[in-house]
Amino acid sequence: MRILIVEDDAALSSFIRKGLEAEHHAVDVANEGNQGRSMAIEFDYDLVVLDLNLPGVDGVSVLKSLRQRKANLPVMILTARSRVEDRVQCLDSGADDYLIKPFSYLELSARARALLRRSHLPSESVLTVRDLCLDRVERKVERAGHHIELTAKEFALLEYLMRNAGRRLTRAMIIEHVWNLTFDSTTNVVDVYINYLRRKVDDGFSPSLIHTVRGVGYQMCPDGASA
Repeated sequence: MRILIVEDDAALSSFIRKGLEAEHHAVDVANEGNQGRSMAIEFDYDLVVLDLNLPGVDGVSVLKSLRQRKANLPVMILTARSRVEDRVQCLDSGADDYLIKPFSYLELSARARALLRRSHLPSESVLTVRDLCLDRVERKVERAGHHIELTAKEFALLEYLMRNAGRRLTRAMIIEHVWNLTFDSTTNVVDVYINYLRRKVDDGFSPSLIHTVRGVGYQMCPDGASA
């Protein structure tokens, strides 16, 4: 899953990010309200963890903007504000959960999993291409019944390929979605990670699912043959 943390405390956001990445989530961080709102609207996220006391635009305003543009995007409020009035305001404004600082990371992680489960139908939480299965909630990948261990970026890349199975994806599309970077023709990071995936997902299995589209980029082919 892809998670956005909107938090101006750099040490805290780094702590949460490392924890979520250890659970194989792809995590982005915004340290002020305008940036967080723009990223949440522009990119596809499965969950937003949102502080209320933010420089620029405050968290409640960000929340209201997201509810106008992305009504179904799960939002967890993470704040030091403990008043009942604050909780009621955020929940009435569309927050899905409200966690008060200081907090236990184990509780945050459990709440995040609960929100992710509720926001994805069973058919959407598990992606399948032939005998390759990817569970977006449990962060598990199997092919022909064999468990495949992936890093967070490998998982995010494979998820993107599987969600777009049969579609030709340019290197620019891949790097912008998986890495949130503007494509630089001098970098080979996409090719490097595609090779990592092929060794784990295709080598020793038949047919090969990840194909190079010359002059374009890559494509996951459900029928095992490139288009």
